[in-house]
Parts: sequence; structure tokens; C-alpha cells
Amino acid sequence: MGMIKDIVIRAYRKEDRNPVREIAWKTAFMGESADIFFTDKKIVGDFLTSYFTDYEPQSCFVAESNGKVVGYIFGSQDVARFNRKFLLKIFPKILLKFFYRLSFLKRKNFLFIFRFLRSILKKEFLMPSFIKAYPANLHINIEKEFRNLGIGKVLLDSYLEHLQNNKVSGVHLATLSERAKKFFEREGFKLLYEGKRSYFRHILGRDIPVYIYGKRL
Repeated sequence: MGMIKDIVIRAYRKEDRNPVREIAWKTAFMGESADIFFTDKKIVGDFLTSYFTDYEPQSCFVAESNGKVVGYIFGSQDVARFNRKFLLKIFPKILLKFFYRLSFLKRKNFLFIFRFLRSILKKEFLMPSFIKAYPANLHINIEKEFRNLGIGKVLLDSYLEHLQNNKVSGVHLATLSERAKKFFEREGFKLLYEGKRSYFRHILGRDIPVYIYGKRL
């Protein structure tokens, strides 16, 4: 689909499933490894990628360098469908795996789940719905050593073109990253909502902002 020096941007293939799960693990904590807050790589992979790779692979694109996947962009054309599939199909399996694998016995995992649930109870996840105007969503991650090469823009352009070809009217995303915030602003996304999350306070010593950005297509 596109090239940046030795980087090829192409459609996702089923053999990319494990590599993208590895990247998701390495970048889950605001671009750093999920190991900072959680120990079970399979559960993190399921939570972050399984809908996209298993239910909507046609909306996934990867960046490849010398035959190795070094980044990806995933999304759903219909967030309402994504929410239904996640709640009814994916989350119950993740929950079973969490107990079957005894992940809850690890102190790091327990602390994160406790604080995550507390954030929910504190209504930190309540926000306006943007699905009507921005029915699609996206998630993008790139290996640390391949950042700042323009890969993110080409991945984003490939995904936005895919949405436009499928007559999707808009797309939105959530990010905790200040760097990602600036990237999406440069790419024409507008800030739709700003809130805060406390579930990483035990690691960072502070609440972190969450930004919702959207773009009409």
C-alpha cells in the first residue's frame, strides 16, 4: 500500500496475529510495556487486539520492515458492533482466562484491576457518545525504535482511505499520550472530550488525562 524507505504498509494477514499482539504488549502503557502494570501477556493481547484481528481483520493494517511487523493500525467501522462483540464474546473469555490462569493472584495484576474498577465506580469512564457523528474508531501502535519515521501518518492514511472507501462518515479515538495528542491534531483531528483517569496513580503518582479526538471523513 505504501513504502517509507525499507518500510512497507500493507493489509493485515492472519499470520500477523502474534506479532501485533507482541507490539500491543510492548506499547500498552502510553507507548511503554504493559509489564509496568500487568504480568499476563495473553490477557493484555486479548483485551487490546482480539476484536480487530478476529472479527474485523479487513480494517487492520501493518507496517513491515524486512519481513518483520513493526507497527499497526486497527479499527472498527462500527463502534456499536465493536461494543456488542466485545461485551458478549470477548470479555467473558478474558474473564474466564483471568481466573483460570490465576492471574488475579499476582499483586501487580490485582492492584491494577482494583484501581481500574475503582475508576469505573468513580464514573471516570462516563462521557458523551460520539458514535453518531464518528461511528468508527482506531488504535495505532509502533515499535519504539521505528517511531518518528513517518510510519504513523502512512498507517493512518491507509486506514482513513479504507473508511472513506466504505463510506464511513467519521472516526474517533482515545489516547492518554501527549505525543499522540499532538500527532492527531496535526492530522486534522479535533478534541471532542477531555477527562481524567486514576487507575495508574499507584504507578505515576498522579491522575492522567484522557483525550477523545475525532475526524469527519
